[in-house]
Amino acid sequence: MSWLRKRREDPKVDLTSMVDVVFLLLIFFMISTTFVEHPGITVNLPESGAQRQSVEPKEVKVYLSSAGDISLGDEAMSLATLQRRLADYGARAAQMTFVLLADTDTRHGRVVELMDLAREAGFGKLAIATEARRKSPGKTPR
Repeated sequence: MSWLRKRREDPKVDLTSMVDVVFLLLIFFMISTTFVEHPGITVNLPESGAQRQSVEPKEVKVYLSSAGDISLGDEAMSLATLQRRLADYGARAAQMTFVLLADTDTRHGRVVELMDLAREAGFGKLAIATEARRKSPGKTPR
C-alpha cells in the first residue's frame, strides 16, 4: 500500500503590509518636508500684511542684498550683466513674471533700477516678494 505524501509548500513571506508602511512613511516625509529656497546672497525680506499670491510657473527671480549685490537665481552678477540676461528672454518675457526679492535695508533707488530693467526687458508682470507680517500677541488689528 502506498501512502500519498502531502506536498510541502515553500514558506512565503507576504510583503504587502511592509510595502504599505513604506509608502505611508514616504507620503508622511513628502508632506512634512518644507522646501526652502536658498539664494546665493542673504536677503531679509520686508514684512507685509498682504496675502500670499500663487507662484507663477514662468518667473525670473532676482535677489538684491542690502549691500547692493545682485543675483539671478543662484548666479551673482553685475547690473550690466543682468540687463543682458533679461534681454535674452526676448518675447517670452511678456508672459513671465519678474520677482524681485530685495533686502529690507536696500536703497530704494537700487530697487527702482531693477524694476526699470524688468520693464525695459518687456516683462509682463512684476512682483515684489515680502514675508508675512508676524502677529503680536494681545494686539488687535486696525
